[in-house]
Amino acid sequence: MRTRNKIQKSNSKLQRFALGICVFLIGISSNAQCAMCRAALSGDSNIKKAEAVNDGIVYLMVIPYLLVAIIGYLIYSMYSKKKKAV
Repeated sequence: MRTRNKIQKSNSKLQRFALGICVFLIGISSNAQCAMCRAALSGDSNIKKAEAVNDGIVYLMVIPYLLVAIIGYLIYSMYSKKKKAV
């Protein structure tokens, strides 16, 4: 009976954690932008500048994901070599 309660409590904690992660990751639309960016990019004549800013944002976003992927791959390969050696 006690193990059943422990399992239910652990499942409850896991469900709360998963729900918290889901709530955190839900994208909420917003129109937030710094005043300098808004002033620099407003108007139809700044299309090239707006595209350059968007490209810069994508570039800055990709680098951390690549680093995490590379580190994850290195850790995975390290553990797989250890398992093969044992």
